Amino acid sequence: MKWRAFPLHPDTPEQGLALEALFQKKGIPLNVDKVMEQLKAAAAKFGLALGDRKMTYNSRLAQEVGLWAETKGQGHPFHMETFKAYFVEGVNIAQKDVLLNLIQRSGLDPREGESIIDKRTFSTAVDSDWDLSRKAGITAVPTFRMGLDKLVGAQSYETLKKLVDKYTDTAS
Repeated sequence: MKWRAFPLHPDTPEQGLALEALFQKKGIPLNVDKVMEQLKAAAAKFGLALGDRKMTYNSRLAQEVGLWAETKGQGHPFHMETFKAYFVEGVNIAQKDVLLNLIQRSGLDPREGESIIDKRTFSTAVDSDWDLSRKAGITAVPTFRMGLDKLVGAQSYETLKKLVDKYTDTAS
């Protein structure tokens, strides 16, 4: 599996945006509390924790750090720590000090991570991933692609297994 960066609300300011304001901006009337309760129930079915998040934050810089973490063999731990911080703890992952904490929690060198952040070393790589998603017609995350098939949104193990099996059986 390869992680790709995706432009999820890229115009979100660094300080974040209330979910209510995000959806109003898109012209979607929404009861955030009700939607969050539904999402928490759905997440629980998959054994996933989900906090009482009221804000969305810009994930661009976290994506850059994530691509760096992958080059260090720590991509998965960094992504998991970032998801926990964002979706469970409601932390602003656009902030440098938060990212440095996540870098350390992931077993990476915070000094090297700070240099990566300050120099924006992986900015071009994130731009390439964003361009790739546009060209592939990907409009939501998560999206799983295999061959000509695409699954969008959280999927059960069984659904993902069917997709993998379809292409594994074809390859034999």
